[in-house]
Amino acid sequence: MNSTNQLTNLQQEILKLYAQQVSETDLLNIRALIGQYFAQRLTKLADHAWEQQGWTEQTMHDWLNEPTQ
Repeated sequence: MNSTNQLTNLQQEILKLYAQQVSETDLLNIRALIGQYFAQRLTKLADHAWEQQGWTEQTMHDWLNEPTQ
């Protein structure tokens, strides 16, 4: 919630959705869809960061093999 204690647009949409009675299977599927959406969004942001920085598989290999790891 923001400083005025109003619901965000996302919270309002979720409340509308949950006002409907759905089966447990549908509920699990909805949760999975929401998770997939945010995972895809994060992947796109990470891919963009990698491209902007010019990182490669070798970069990841180097990071994983740093002595501080």
